[in-house]
Amino acid sequence: MKVLFIGDVVGNPGRKVLKEILAPLKKELSVNFCVANGENAAGGSGITYVVAQEMFNAGVDAITMGNHTWSKKDITSFIDNEPRIVRPANYPPHLPGRGSTIISGQGGSLGIVNIIGRVFMDNTDCPFRAVEKEIEYLKSFTRAIIVDFHAEATSEKSAMAWYLDGRVSCVIGTHTHVQTSDERILPCGTGFISDVGMTGPYDGILGVERNLVIEKFLSGMPVRFEVAKGCVQFNAVEIDIDERNGKTIRINRIRKILDS
Repeated sequence: MKVLFIGDVVGNPGRKVLKEILAPLKKELSVNFCVANGENAAGGSGITYVVAQEMFNAGVDAITMGNHTWSKKDITSFIDNEPRIVRPANYPPHLPGRGSTIISGQGGSLGIVNIIGRVFMDNTDCPFRAVEKEIEYLKSFTRAIIVDFHAEATSEKSAMAWYLDGRVSCVIGTHTHVQTSDERILPCGTGFISDVGMTGPYDGILGVERNLVIEKFLSGMPVRFEVAKGCVQFNAVEIDIDERNGKTIRINRIRKILDS
């Protein structure tokens, strides 16, 4: 089973990249399933129904979220009825949406879990305990399970990967928008990368218009951020999973810089 996981899609530039290169890339790599983090997909913060459908139409099979899950109010009107979107499983249980899902196709079935970190982030329930519950449920249906750990601290993401080694196929870090070069397969077969990076503006600061970020650092005053323009980047990770045992066979970083 071959899975393509795309880093945080930021605004219209990120969605435009998906529409332009995703279909041919999936064909080139013989991808069975494509998952993308979409928590920044609508105007740089959150997601809307229209934006989600745009991503699905571009070839994304499932969307994970993060700390900007609720930034666009209309998500509460559709997330319960859209099983292809998962929000952090360690959010309070009464909130709309789900923390895990299963997508199926010719390549078999893939379980997807979304959790959010607590180090340098807002307080949430324990991600380690939350992921246990989701994995136990998914294991009844498939051995191929990936975890999107949306977190700030590399140490917390690394701890999660080692904690889950041999129990999930891959732990993929998201949130920082900077791709790391530490992809590896742990001893018991779990793939890991601290952060897959972002898909969107290349010449901004983490996808934001750079002059606005600089102004905020210089003045200390609130600044309304805008998605940057110019060249774009595509960051993803390609994962080969042995669907018989759920172990990762190969993990490969993908990074492309494209004209706007």
